[in-house]
Amino acid sequence: MSQTVDRALSILPLLAEGPADLGQVADRLGVHKSTALRLLRTLHEHGLVYRQSDQRYRLGARLFNLAQQAVENLDVREIAHPHLVELNERCGHTVHLAVHEENEVLYIDKVESRYPVRMYSRIGKPVAITVAAVAKLLLADLPEPERRALAEKLDYPLYTSRSTPNATAFLAELAKVGEQGWATDLGGHEESINCVAAPVRGTDGRVVAAMSVSAPNVVVTAEELLTLLPLVRRTADTISREYSGTAIPQ
Repeated sequence: MSQTVDRALSILPLLAEGPADLGQVADRLGVHKSTALRLLRTLHEHGLVYRQSDQRYRLGARLFNLAQQAVENLDVREIAHPHLVELNERCGHTVHLAVHEENEVLYIDKVESRYPVRMYSRIGKPVAITVAAVAKLLLADLPEPERRALAEKLDYPLYTSRSTPNATAFLAELAKVGEQGWATDLGGHEESINCVAAPVRGTDGRVVAAMSVSAPNVVVTAEELLTLLPLVRRTADTISREYSGTAIPQ
């Protein structure tokens, strides 16, 4: 039975390359045409493949519907949360997860620091979009015209002397973040708070969320926090693989 399932599933990536006839499917699977036909008929009955008028087979509409439903029902927060907790337990600092929605970047999860000094951020609250590390990652992934249009209509409050002062500087920072694949906020929002962040990506490689580790200067220096960047990036990569369904089952 497992071999039959394996063969049937092997047909799907073949047809993803384009329509194929019975002989091509049989050759790719290394089976007799009668075996390939039984597999194709079963997939056809479930709407996963479609038989065209030229007798070639292509992927069926139900497969695309299932994929769309799966994407719509993915909850990045649910997938990410145990990894955020594990990261917090390893480093002790505050961990955030954020998404971009309707021109705002919002925190959707937070794991508090183990230290007495706490951050005022909360789930559901918009971030300081022109300085926050998570915002830089999410906005850097936008198509260039959208990124420029958004940057030009934002206000640029000077929270500290390190805040992003204008659209030109912001676009330059986003370009840098997009190229390096990670972001920081080193005293841009609050003089005493530093942050490093990494992106969570979907199946198409686009950034669907951003996660960060933040800590005050009284706990660790900016330089010490930056040493956690490899760990933060590995955690984000793990979440990305799980979210996109490419994690290897244990």
